[in-house]
Amino acid sequence: MFTKDQIHQAFSKVQTGADFPQLVQDLKSIGMSHYDNYVADGRTQYFDNKGNILEGEAKYPTLPLANQTSIEGLKHALLIHQQGQTDYPSFCKDAADAGVEKWTTHMINMEVTYYDSKGKIMVVEPIPVPAH
Repeated sequence: MFTKDQIHQAFSKVQTGADFPQLVQDLKSIGMSHYDNYVADGRTQYFDNKGNILEGEAKYPTLPLANQTSIEGLKHALLIHQQGQTDYPSFCKDAADAGVEKWTTHMINMEVTYYDSKGKIMVVEPIPVPAH
């Protein structure tokens, strides 16, 4: 099972959404299968291939989630974040404003799935392979 230190080391290299594909490869290399990130407070649950779970702490003060979901708002937030125009806290606020409760980053399927508060899938994004 991976450690919180290994996870923090991988995340410390990320500056913008453009760094995300390499982060996924780094997390996959330490044995992570997927993680769930909760938008309201940044709490994350990390899963390995054997079903073990490592619980992360809240990363920021609670963000209110919009009652109404906006798939278009989420797609716009993703686009500008992937282009490196927003940092992680800004992206989380934009996701909350779009009504995202959590997203699951899946290293095996190489995709990120965004869910609303009812568990409905809003957007599924493929994770690109990082350029070397």
